[in-house]
Amino acid sequence: MSVNIDSRVVTPGSDDFVEEAWELKETINRREDVLKQRYDFFTDAYRRSTVYCYLQDGDLIGFAAVRRDGYILFLAVDPEHRGEGIGKKLVARVADDHETITCHARTSNENALQFYEHLGFEIKRRIDDYYEDGGDAYYLKLGADVGITDRLSDLIRRS
Repeated sequence: MSVNIDSRVVTPGSDDFVEEAWELKETINRREDVLKQRYDFFTDAYRRSTVYCYLQDGDLIGFAAVRRDGYILFLAVDPEHRGEGIGKKLVARVADDHETITCHARTSNENALQFYEHLGFEIKRRIDDYYEDGGDAYYLKLGADVGITDRLSDLIRRS
């Protein structure tokens, strides 16, 4: 079995991997009841973002769609590839281009919250009824004040 993992960066305005990203997001949604965005919202946000992608033998196994200000709109890793350091590497790629990184995570999404807290993100506030379906969110931040580059470099070296 081949383990050829490649990284790509999709620039704003491009459709590269948008359908694959949608399918990965939907797979996670069906399994975990998270990432519930509508198709039009997702594809519009994807096309306006810089998207960091990881592919294994040409198949998308993880991506992070990021706004110009370092806000992560979507971060998804194929459940079959979790625990391999792909999520950490995606966040590290974002950190290479931004001094601070922010995102929202559902208050009920324990996997995401544990992942972000492990990387050093801090919960800055809770927002009730943040999501379209009425779900609550935490606003999280990782920035220079917590040594973003050093922390992520250390995590990548250990993975």
